[in-house]
Amino acid sequence: MKKIVTIIKREWLIIAGGVAGALGGYLYWYFIGCNSGTCPITSSPLNSTLYGIVLGGLFFSLFKKKNNETGN
Repeated sequence: MKKIVTIIKREWLIIAGGVAGALGGYLYWYFIGCNSGTCPITSSPLNSTLYGIVLGGLFFSLFKKKNNETGN
């Protein structure tokens, strides 16, 4: 359990980005989406949410400070 808490404390920014991206992806599907069903990302709320998680995590990881001791 301590290991999980340590990982969450260390990677909180990426987790927050994933949560924000999930919300953004779902809202994009809900308000804009794709009516025809031919759009590979926005035709399904699951696809749109997963895509948002990945993009949010990647975007927020840009703001993570590097630690010289551990190489992160």
